Amino acid sequence: MNLLQIALLQIAPCDTQKENLEKGIRYCKKARAEGADIALFPEMWNSGYRIYNRLFSEWKKDAISADSDFINAFGALAKELDMAIGITLLEEYENAPRNSLVLFDRFGERKFIYAKVHTCDFDAEQNLTPGEDFYVTELPTACGVVKTGAMICFDREFPESARILMLKGAELILVPNACPMEINRLSQLRARAYENMTAVATCNYPDTVPDCNGHSSIFDGIAYLPGLDGSRDTCILQADGREGIYLAGLDLEMLRSYREHEVHGNAYRHPKKYGLLTDTKIEKPFIRNHYRE
Repeated sequence: MNLLQIALLQIAPCDTQKENLEKGIRYCKKARAEGADIALFPEMWNSGYRIYNRLFSEWKKDAISADSDFINAFGALAKELDMAIGITLLEEYENAPRNSLVLFDRFGERKFIYAKVHTCDFDAEQNLTPGEDFYVTELPTACGVVKTGAMICFDREFPESARILMLKGAELILVPNACPMEINRLSQLRARAYENMTAVATCNYPDTVPDCNGHSSIFDGIAYLPGLDGSRDTCILQADGREGIYLAGLDLEMLRSYREHEVHGNAYRHPKKYGLLTDTKIEKPFIRNHYRE
């Protein structure tokens, strides 16, 4: 059985960006030594997601370019280690920074820059520039090409995020995170994987980081197997709160076989009946109407 080995780097940030770079490189090397094909960081690793209890004028100074030495160091490292790396950052961007992920393949090639679409506009992230789209790329790995997409933390709250990624062909969704992963949020990730027949890998900060609790996870999205009485647990990895590298193998052959014959995902949708989902002029919304163009 040839499994895609995914490493979730559930690690705490340091006091400086230089230290975060050094620690990030160190943990990527450890992950590769443990057999990882892909390593994923928590949300906004270059700054450690330190945007709360600070003025925007202060924390925006932590923003760096997606073409900075910090980010390019991980591109070079991906090539050196023959391992894909999903590195996260507070990204310099026009008038206001973005909350972004840069995905490098095993050859050090940048596959995409994804900026968080659903920024937490009820809090400090209202100062960020939201992303414009969701991306899926063909990511070469030792297990072959894997169609890989990304969403970030609060994106998980919106079924449309994972649905769009599935419709674009994603087999694996990478999810950097920085918040408490309690039962309801974990249930959302489980649902996103189940309803889209897509693997979802989420990397959070450990419980030593304020407002975080670890519990990084991987759901493989495979709920039923031939000969199995009833459904199976789609969770193939559930970390505790401690800092460390959490590694699990995703059976791509099994996932692809499952997607060929099961009823979820794109199999029986009625998209012509979903027009209301994109209607921004609903007169009396159920809760609130807070659209951000």
